[in-house]
Amino acid sequence: MFMRLLNIAVIGALVFAAAYVYDIKYESTMRGERAAKLRMDIRRERDAIAALRAEWAQLGNPRRIQSLAQRHLALKPIEPTQFDSFDRLPERPPQIVQPGSDDPISAMIQNSADADIPTGAIAAPAAGGR
Repeated sequence: MFMRLLNIAVIGALVFAAAYVYDIKYESTMRGERAAKLRMDIRRERDAIAALRAEWAQLGNPRRIQSLAQRHLALKPIEPTQFDSFDRLPERPPQIVQPGSDDPISAMIQNSADADIPTGAIAAPAAGGR
């Protein structure tokens, strides 16, 4: 009787061991397939990066940019008359915020409301305008 129990226990242990080995084999196969898929994805991404770099190099080619600029932009060479001398520059605008001010934004608002500071963003009103 004791031998029979021992045989059943050994058979059960063998079945358990076989199931455990099968589980390990199945898991390792799945991990191998996943690793192969990841390698393929990495290779595909590297190829895509290489293609994008090649396209970027082609788009950034100075000869291509020069031909596009000549074709689409109406650029003319710089004339010497386009430059002006320093004595014709406008005066420096007044300092709106005094150094060391506690609240520079409110000082700017208050000083800009008090002073008539030209900004260049808005054209001067015409003499007989609206």
